[in-house]
Amino acid sequence: MRPISVLLGVMAALYRGMVRGALTIDLGIGRRHRDLGPLSVTIEASRDVVFDVIETPYLGRQTRAVAEKIQVLEMGADMVLAAHRTPLRGRRVATTVETVRFSRPERIDFRLVRGPVPHVVEEFVLTDVGGETRLDYHGEMGTDLWWLGALWGARVARVWDHVVAESLEAIKTESQRRARITSPGAATSERHRADEGSTGGRRVDDP
Repeated sequence: MRPISVLLGVMAALYRGMVRGALTIDLGIGRRHRDLGPLSVTIEASRDVVFDVIETPYLGRQTRAVAEKIQVLEMGADMVLAAHRTPLRGRRVATTVETVRFSRPERIDFRLVRGPVPHVVEEFVLTDVGGETRLDYHGEMGTDLWWLGALWGARVARVWDHVVAESLEAIKTESQRRARITSPGAATSERHRADEGSTGGRRVDDP
């Protein structure tokens, strides 16, 4: 086998390992940093509800769907070590391992332990805005090997920001759903609709 073929094979294996998060190259040489985000959403729910939505997959009972995406490896009172699985194109799955620290009610911090780059720190900040919640995201990514690592970091950052943006929208949707269920008028409204159905109240599909 020619040396160039061996080199290309090794490089391809390294690339696949880095993409999947199975291999982290942390040399500490020529490190450059770049921002992740910032991203922000306003959620029609209290800060406690939003915090619960973010916290439950880590410190609460997981559904089967959540367990396929988040595996808690170690758990403390207010911090966990968790593996996050993100589907990529084809059948590939990227896995990152991060510490997640919860500071109720205003902050959640993430720090990368293993992933496609050697350094990532992130934060969710929850701010009460007149009974609603503004959820702000900001992070920092670091890569080694000067411009070469910066090119790789730019590629990873695009995917990373996209995944976080989807997570924020999911948090918003679930938080607003829970807020509607627990609102003071929700139970009354549900009983009213049930009474209409039981006493011959007109339904949309009535002739």
